Amino acid sequence: MPRKILALSLCLLPTVAFADPPSAPLPAKEKQLVIVSFDGAHDNALWEKSLTMARRNRAHFTYFLSCTFLMTKADGRESYRAPGQKAGRSNVGFAQSREEIAVRAGHIWQAHLEGHDIGSHACGHFDGKGWSEADWESEFAAFRTALVDAWKKASRPEAEPEGWAHFARNGAKGFRAPYLSVSDGLLPALKAFKFSYDASLVTKGPGWPRTEAGMPRFGLPLIPEGPSHRPVIGMDYNLFIRHSMGVENRRDSTRFEERTLAAYREAFRKEYDGGRVPLQLGFHFVEMNGGAYWRALDRFLTETCRKPDVACVSYAEALPQIEAAEEKADRSAF
Repeated sequence: MPRKILALSLCLLPTVAFADPPSAPLPAKEKQLVIVSFDGAHDNALWEKSLTMARRNRAHFTYFLSCTFLMTKADGRESYRAPGQKAGRSNVGFAQSREEIAVRAGHIWQAHLEGHDIGSHACGHFDGKGWSEADWESEFAAFRTALVDAWKKASRPEAEPEGWAHFARNGAKGFRAPYLSVSDGLLPALKAFKFSYDASLVTKGPGWPRTEAGMPRFGLPLIPEGPSHRPVIGMDYNLFIRHSMGVENRRDSTRFEERTLAAYREAFRKEYDGGRVPLQLGFHFVEMNGGAYWRALDRFLTETCRKPDVACVSYAEALPQIEAAEEKADRSAF
């Protein structure tokens, strides 16, 4: 081809925009886990309320049971003695009737069937900071016996569901210590009773569980709260102390609810938009300050659990997901 024609041909070629080589896709973020748990799990009306809340929001919860609510006081005098205490003592009381035990056992079984996590909060809600390994094992043995015998204590052995005994002996895999108070004897006792995790710690902020002696340990986080954003443990009782010094105040219930919801939203947003560290929130089966904290929880779950890449799960469900992602995690909260 003559040189002039070749030059003209090149000039007439359309301009081509060459794209940069495709970059590797950004790694997908882990799901934002929201883990809600209840300590005590005794009031039957609140069992029904919490299970309804869970269904409505497609959530699963962890219920840490106190075993003295599966026996009457008379039963306790015969069958329960906490370390260092007289027989039949409990800081949280006992079931008031055998019918109450039957209803409660039914709720526990229903929760189990619906995929919730049933854990242990020991029995009589005593401070175990001075307990030995043997003391903790004694308390865990009492818990297991109480769960196994619940339908007998309810005087309804014929109503015991098939599979209850196996569940009662093997199904409670998580533990939270009363008062979040632990001792050096706790971990070996947890391992001896084949628990899968402990949830008795407190962390400086939302954090990944740390493993000690092979046991994953979760911690309730400090979260900013109120006009000054002062940190508080993400648990209803601690908010109750913060807001009203532990004195019931129904008059300001709505204000406490709004402050609590704002704190939950802020703590969630920081993780959802950031590193996706699981957010743990703790509650009791008591509606403090006129139910402010349960209402805030319900509103929070309603607006949160169906967001993209959010899972409202129990500790038992969260643990395998966290273990799969933990190599990427920043554990500096501990």
